[in-house]
Amino acid sequence: MDTSWPNHPQADGQVDGVLAIWHTYRTQIILLALVILLGVRVILHTKEQRQDLIVLPRVYEKEVLDPQSSESENAKVNSTKEARKGGPRRIKGGLVKRPSDDDSAKQTEQRIKTLIFFSSVTTKTEKFAHAYLESLQSDLKQLAEKTGKVFLEPELRDLTDIDFDDYFVSPPKLGDDVALLYLFLIPSYNIDTINDTFLQHLEETHHDFRIDTGSLASLLGYSVFGYGDKEGWPDEAEGFCFQAKEIDKWMAKLTGRKRAYPVGMGDMKSDHTERFNEWASGVLEIMENVARAGNLGEGLPGSGDAEESDIEDEGDIDDGEVLVEEDTSGDNEKIQSRTLEDVEDLGRTIQPSNGGKRSNGPVAVDFTTYGAAEKKKAQTNVVKEMVAKNSPTYAALTKQGYSIVGSHSGVKICRWTKSALRGRGSCYKYSLYGINSHQCMETTPSLSCSNKCVFCWRHGTNPVGTTWRWVIDPPEMIFEGVKDNHYKKIKMMRGMPGVRAERYNEALKIRHCALSLVGEPIFYPYINEFLGMLHAERISSFLVCNAQHPEQLAALKAVTQLYVSIDASNRDSLRKIDRPLHRDFWERFQRCLDILREKRFRHRTVYRLTLVKGFNVDDEVEGYAQLIERGLPCFVEIKGVTYCGTSTSTNAGLTMTNVPFYWEVCDFVRALEKRLQEKGLNYGIAAEHAHSCCILLASERFNVDGKWHTHIDYQKFFELLEERGADGDWTPEDYMGPPTPEWALWGNGGFDPRDDRVDRKGRKIEPVVIRNRPQVSEIV
Repeated sequence: MDTSWPNHPQADGQVDGVLAIWHTYRTQIILLALVILLGVRVILHTKEQRQDLIVLPRVYEKEVLDPQSSESENAKVNSTKEARKGGPRRIKGGLVKRPSDDDSAKQTEQRIKTLIFFSSVTTKTEKFAHAYLESLQSDLKQLAEKTGKVFLEPELRDLTDIDFDDYFVSPPKLGDDVALLYLFLIPSYNIDTINDTFLQHLEETHHDFRIDTGSLASLLGYSVFGYGDKEGWPDEAEGFCFQAKEIDKWMAKLTGRKRAYPVGMGDMKSDHTERFNEWASGVLEIMENVARAGNLGEGLPGSGDAEESDIEDEGDIDDGEVLVEEDTSGDNEKIQSRTLEDVEDLGRTIQPSNGGKRSNGPVAVDFTTYGAAEKKKAQTNVVKEMVAKNSPTYAALTKQGYSIVGSHSGVKICRWTKSALRGRGSCYKYSLYGINSHQCMETTPSLSCSNKCVFCWRHGTNPVGTTWRWVIDPPEMIFEGVKDNHYKKIKMMRGMPGVRAERYNEALKIRHCALSLVGEPIFYPYINEFLGMLHAERISSFLVCNAQHPEQLAALKAVTQLYVSIDASNRDSLRKIDRPLHRDFWERFQRCLDILREKRFRHRTVYRLTLVKGFNVDDEVEGYAQLIERGLPCFVEIKGVTYCGTSTSTNAGLTMTNVPFYWEVCDFVRALEKRLQEKGLNYGIAAEHAHSCCILLASERFNVDGKWHTHIDYQKFFELLEERGADGDWTPEDYMGPPTPEWALWGNGGFDPRDDRVDRKGRKIEPVVIRNRPQVSEIV
């Protein structure tokens, strides 16, 4: 007999009974289970020891405390010396080292080196800095005799000519017994200058998680003096000397508040001399104190006191330090109304859990505030013009011959345009690519650059920056503006002696545009629209970029010829010669080369190498060969640097000794060609322009039937553009021009036979080209 469960009658009856009970009483059963679970949870919760919430304060809870328990708890805290601060603790960078007698002895034995940093657009601050250097040298000699302390010669540093990483990520290593004192002379401008870049660098350094919070804590100290104009900014709240104060703020964070002397501020139109003398005297007193006591003075780090004497006002800015605040009702109301915009802001808003008792910590006092109380006004984010018409940058650029268009564009007549108008030779672009120099317009839609190259002949007066933060002018306005100003400058050449009538008439019709005047043209947000307007009027485009903006490069559409400046073969050389502003400059550089490799079958791509002796010539052929292998450009231009003779170049260490002879450029090119062929890369020396000290390496793609075709068929380029659009599919070979003229090929000099070469006095001369290293006697 089968007695299994499913077939047993008695079992079936029991199941039906259970189901009937469940359907009848299921609501009561569920409620009873919930009550039992809730009761168990309450019992367990009451048995646990209650702990205070330590993440957020009880802002809305009015707690009534037992006076006896409060007093006993406070007595316990005082006896154990463990005053807990409310909120999460911050981990401070570096070890907090308490000064000892041995440390003080070592400090008194140190030699003191003073570095004076300055920035200057109109050269006024530069003159003040040089005068102060002479005065300080004399004062330090007297101080050394008076105290017996060793003071090294103070030195000047122009912010436009230094690499910030060398001085403001960590102090330069001058020896274990050398203590550095940083002094700053800073004018404030409402235009974009090197001050903005410097401030951005300090801020990024402070917030960079890879760098210690007090990365400049090993400095002896610092102090800042600012120059301003009270006519434009009546007081500090309105912006008087605002950039000097910003530098002081960030230096305080990076040095661990080692402010040697408060910020000095002087009005350029009234009391700047008196205020500066007061500041300089105060700095000298501090240095005397350092010489005698080995520290900055009472209350500052290194002095032996436990507390800081100049704790910053942290009401608005959090520099990563733990704060001790007054627990008053007014402060509570402030904190309750403040919006928690960031998790890090919690550290400022949390109150100590001490039952409302006032904290025993020091009150934050700003000793640099000139007045009873500083009223901070809400700063609105006003977008500035890159080059305002009333700015020193505008005056400097126009003095150099630039015509400023809008707020960030410019145009200027190239010297080769003037030379071609007079029949005295054309630019190397005519020899290499067939451009008529007298029909070429040199312009840029962005005067700002992301590099500070040592060989830049733009005199370092153009703005610099890593991101676009200015007013953006429409491309239509820029296009019409640069054309009008170019034609005005051409018409001014009409009365120049020697101008040829036929070339003057041709010059009144622009056919080529060199987007290489100054700055970074690809930086302009509407560069593709601007290029489209050029092409719509059949003006060819030659765009140069510095390989620092890969996103913009990748988004670039049709361009007649695309250049990338390759000024060094490795990271260290690039940093020294280009002095880029981006922290990740080498990664950006490499990414741009990868993008260029992808574009090599859609654009005519060119590497431009500027050779500077002592920077990027010696033993760098292998590195350049690797970069060419990475990007596989259509052409490689190798050009010797042109010395401009400006003070900026001199300060950067560039002199005539850094300018290579033409035979040195030839030697470099021959060595590079040989290395490329050894790597299996098909490149050869195609053309030259000895007058410009320029030689062209070309890919074998442009060697047809044994003849080089480096020139461009401009008519064909515009036909392809009109037929297939800016995103159309075509290759550089599709608009390859006729064979390169015989006179432009390698070995023939590249000087236009239609023109006459003249000396400085206008007398005709025969060009002499030296491609091989001369004998030693000839060099001497």
